[in-house]
Amino acid sequence: MRRARLLREKGLEKAVQDILKSRAKTLIYVFLLKNNGSLTEEIINGTKLHPSTVRETLSKMYDQKLIFRKKIKRESIGKNPYLYYHIPTIELLKRHTQEMEERLNKLANISFSKKERKKYRPIKIKIFERVDRI
Repeated sequence: MRRARLLREKGLEKAVQDILKSRAKTLIYVFLLKNNGSLTEEIINGTKLHPSTVRETLSKMYDQKLIFRKKIKRESIGKNPYLYYHIPTIELLKRHTQEMEERLNKLANISFSKKERKKYRPIKIKIFERVDRI
């Protein structure tokens, strides 16, 4: 039972890494999937990544809108920490699909010369989502 769960987690990490292209981003995103609403220290302990790597990656992921954060108000002196949350996985998949469409369209249209582009309409590849009902 434990081995099956471990294999599922590895499969999830691999799928997310194929999209995010970074081990640190993957570990943080998967950690946030499992522990929604986490502090930086919790992410550091949970991912076993170096603290500066986590802080830098969280900042990049926030700028890329892969995660969002909410500031916690504390009565103590010092900075108020953030709670980090992942974006919905469907949103991550939609963004990845759009990136793939753009790449495929660039690749498909590269082979046409300027003269050929006037003769033919540009190729436009579109990936559709479909939900199968069980």
